[in-house]
Amino acid sequence: MSWGFNLIGGGFRESKRAMQLSELLGVNISPSQVLQGHSPFKQLVNRYENELVVAVGKGEPAAVMFEYGFKNVLSIDEYASCFDDIDPLAQYKEWITKKVANQSRTFKEIGPRKSVHSERVQAAFIVSDSVDWSRDIQVVCDILRSGGLPGKEIGHQPPLYFAHDDLKYQATFPSERLGMGAFRIALESIFNRIHFNALEYTSFGKPNAFVFKNAETVLKQLASSLDHEVHVVNHPDDGSHFKTLYMIGDNPSVDIKGARQAGHPWFSILTRTGVFKGKENPSDFPADLVVDTVEEAVDYILRKECTS
Repeated sequence: MSWGFNLIGGGFRESKRAMQLSELLGVNISPSQVLQGHSPFKQLVNRYENELVVAVGKGEPAAVMFEYGFKNVLSIDEYASCFDDIDPLAQYKEWITKKVANQSRTFKEIGPRKSVHSERVQAAFIVSDSVDWSRDIQVVCDILRSGGLPGKEIGHQPPLYFAHDDLKYQATFPSERLGMGAFRIALESIFNRIHFNALEYTSFGKPNAFVFKNAETVLKQLASSLDHEVHVVNHPDDGSHFKTLYMIGDNPSVDIKGARQAGHPWFSILTRTGVFKGKENPSDFPADLVVDTVEEAVDYILRKECTS
């Protein structure tokens, strides 16, 4: 049996994404069927479950981490609001004050709020795209340079994790927008200029082959949990449990490169709906199939599976 898997943008809980997809598609989608760039952060819960960590990004990054099991997590908005003058431009950002005041997820919901002035941040997580680059770069640099206590002496850098490293992506604007990878470059460039040691970080997300292997592992778990019988083709030579897994993406250097690196059983389909708009299959990261739209990709998959 062949499978498709939905890897979508981040910043929101898998449970919320599942609800949105269920309403949109008219079928029941469970949170376990939704895999986002920051989903691998779940694997770090045992390490940081009770430690103070800061979550950066659009949407509800701290709520995402809290749902994963992190019990002492603050969003960058919440954390920065605890320090007077940490953002020298805050007075010009009335929208920041309103956002913090109107946040639906309160400190009470994430457990007792400890004093951030005496408790070191043990790790910083870039969950989704930064909304305020100037403040976030400033505050994250403060955290990393001081060993987790902004405003204090220089200390050992806490771990830094990025959900993905996409340099650009296609939104509604005609040309591509700068993504988390661009934010990482900016943060790294600045940090390396003001600190004696180079920035250390771990980046998850495509094209890292780990993402594809992780998706395959999750799909195996889903397949084994189905109530009805699922025919799974086993390939003893390579350990794969699937005949085909389809990657549909619009970014050759991220989606297609990742699927190619992951190898069998991944089949890459490149669409002209985003970053890629060319006529020919790109020579640097050629896909197994190039189509105009996602609908064409799905039609191809259905026809192929119905005749196989």
